[in-house]
Amino acid sequence: MKVDEIREFCLAFPEAKENLQWGDDLCFKIGGKIFTIVWLDNPRLCFKCTPETFAELIEREDIRPAPYVGRYKWVMLDRLDAVRWDELQELIRVSYEMVAAKAPKKKSGKKQQPSKSGTRKKTKRN
Repeated sequence: MKVDEIREFCLAFPEAKENLQWGDDLCFKIGGKIFTIVWLDNPRLCFKCTPETFAELIEREDIRPAPYVGRYKWVMLDRLDAVRWDELQELIRVSYEMVAAKAPKKKSGKKQQPSKSGTRKKTKRN
């Protein structure tokens, strides 16, 4: 698989954006939060997993906990072809869904109702 295929797949998710960060790292984001990173200089891939998938993947050749974020169940594929394309698509989809679930939601444009006056919290006085 190629970087262009991964890029096209990641950008097909609703509200997914791409951003070049930290030099040549292509980051795919939802709500400002990264769900997949592709290193362009030495093609590698990083994404978030469930704890079960993380444990399974790091047992495979050319897959390891991602530097700095492995403790949050992110893996690093040292080769883009470390997993089959259909499996990688599913792994990236799960990463997107997990990150999207925690990403800040878009503001709807509605103004929030002001709080009622006179309902301040009472505090104890010594």
